[in-house]
Amino acid sequence: MREAVIVEAVRTAVGKRNGGLSGIHPADLSAVVLNALVERTGIDPEVVDDVVWGCVSQVGDQSSNIGRYSVLAAGWPESIPGTTVNRACGSSQQALDFAAQAVMSGQQDVVVAGGVETMSRVPLGAAKAGGAPYGPRALARYQDFSFNQGVSAELIAQKWGLGRTEVDAFAALSHERAAAAQDSGAFEAQIVPVAGVEADEGIRRGTSVETLAKLKPSFQEDGVIHAGNSSQISDGAAALLVMTAEKAHELGLTPIVRYRAGVVTGSDPVLMLTGPIPATEKLLLRAGVGLSEVGVFEVNEAFAPVPLAWLAETGADPARLNPLGGAIALGHPLGGSGAVLMTRMVHHMRAHGIRYGLQTMCEGGGTANATLVELAS
Repeated sequence: MREAVIVEAVRTAVGKRNGGLSGIHPADLSAVVLNALVERTGIDPEVVDDVVWGCVSQVGDQSSNIGRYSVLAAGWPESIPGTTVNRACGSSQQALDFAAQAVMSGQQDVVVAGGVETMSRVPLGAAKAGGAPYGPRALARYQDFSFNQGVSAELIAQKWGLGRTEVDAFAALSHERAAAAQDSGAFEAQIVPVAGVEADEGIRRGTSVETLAKLKPSFQEDGVIHAGNSSQISDGAAALLVMTAEKAHELGLTPIVRYRAGVVTGSDPVLMLTGPIPATEKLLLRAGVGLSEVGVFEVNEAFAPVPLAWLAETGADPARLNPLGGAIALGHPLGGSGAVLMTRMVHHMRAHGIRYGLQTMCEGGGTANATLVELAS
């Protein structure tokens, strides 16, 4: 089987709700990162076989195959197709997996993977439009559970014995690490400025357990989940250029990482957000790589109990988990988040000589993606 590599990874800064990116149409925001790939690599867009684009709320400004309209907005040749993927929060991570699979199988040579979400323009839940995607049979199967992710996060906190102080401490650490990364310039090379926005807008400096203690629980009166230990509503886009190692050599491009393996798994849709735990185990078994060999883990911070439960079950080194902060501090532009996280991770791996990086995302409905990449020598 052929080897797939990522030769470039770019992203916009992640904008906060109604922030600096909110006035930009998602197709135009996507076009910025698509063209950044061209500018940074010097490739002719004509070599791209397909664009696989993640987006969750595919209504309004994000409807009718936003992947295709992003290609057109970028001014790329009309002959280049585009498709849109929805695997909830893991949409653009799934886009990467699909791109790598197409390249490895020999069906395609060069694929762009990525995604976008402008939650300021297309609010969370807009796609439901008063309906219920699960239907009466699914509701009956799970005793009329609301399929509310916040409630699921509370259930995870209860199951793993995670108290308010512990989850708030994790949230504060996310902001601390994100601020330190931003101050060190760790994000500068990967971010494409858009409309004057050059830095992630969600970081709240000085966040502490004490400041977070003032926030009221959002989902149950005596609960632990609130706005301060949950992922932020955000706008953003990211793009990854995937190709065979041979094609990279032919084009004179140096790979950043090799794609080693990707998996997806289902899990309990009531707990809903625990899928990264079995997905991580499945991925490492498939890749034949030990947990201790992985130098960085990106576990999406949908809610603080998600990475904390993952950490408790896997026994991974806490220092290697989300070392640059996560969605609690940096934001979570849904369909773009998988590519945003992967962009942050591969640049971090290259900067620090880290051999293996593992990324995993919990997803609505109780699924999870996990992807392992290896630093290219």
